[in-house]
Parts: sequence; structure tokens; C-alpha cells
Amino acid sequence: MKLTFKLNGKKTLIDAPGNMRLIDLLRERLELTGTKEGCGKGECGACTVLLDNQAVCSCLVLSAQIDGRSLITIEGAEKMKEAEALRTAFAETGAIQCGFCTPGMILSAAALLRTHRKLSAAQIKRHLAGNLCRCTGYSKIIEAVEAAAIKLKNGKRK
Repeated sequence: MKLTFKLNGKKTLIDAPGNMRLIDLLRERLELTGTKEGCGKGECGACTVLLDNQAVCSCLVLSAQIDGRSLITIEGAEKMKEAEALRTAFAETGAIQCGFCTPGMILSAAALLRTHRKLSAAQIKRHLAGNLCRCTGYSKIIEAVEAAAIKLKNGKRK
């Protein structure tokens, strides 16, 4: 199947089986390995990408479903002010431990910050509930999202 979609801001054309999982297309065919596979069942969030600006588990999306759509992976998140603020905040608060969940956490949080600048810890917890982290205990991650939201609200880039 010929697929045409926008990948990290660039028009992309690729021939791939329509029933191939998006995570496999990204990692194996497009060599974008920042997206991690954890559970393969949509339960851990490690494989989160943004599809039309919505956080989705790429292990649950078939390649045919991305035709004509816009896709952002962690590699393309560098162009998003929300992801930039999150990366800085994650580093400053110690929210990054082993790093396996970090790409999915950052993209999920970036999707939230694109629509909300003032957030409670409860809202952040609810939004990130589909992203599992075995290292941090989540408090540092929530702190990082809160810090990034404040920076974005105040218009600071760093």
C-alpha cells in the first residue's frame, strides 16, 4: 500500500503493508527508534506518538490509518515549544531515570500542554495515566509537567 502522510513536518511517501503496526513502520522501515515498544498492547504508553496532534499508542495503530494524516514522533518533537519546555523541565526536576518511558511521556504531556497551560496535578495524572514509568514514582514527572506549563504560560523558552 502506498502511504502519503506528514512525518515530523515533512511530506512522506512510503510503500508498506496496510496491516503493519505503526511502531514497526517507524522503527524498522523509517529507522525512527526514539519510539519504544514496551507492552505491544497499548497499556504502557512507551510507544506514544502524536497523530493529528492527539497522543496515540503506535502499537495499536495500523500503517493504513496514517494515510493522509500528520504524525509527530519524539524525533520531530524538537520543533514543538511544548516538547522543548518539557525536555528542559524533565532534566531540571530529575524526571528522567532510565529514559525508556520519556519519549512517550513527553509526547503525551506535549499534547496536553498544547491545549492547557494552567493545570492541576490531578489533571496531569489523569492525562498521563496511560504512560507507565517503573523508575520515578511519577512525582518528578508531574512536577516537570507543571514547571513546563508555567514556563509556557509565562512565555519563557528555557
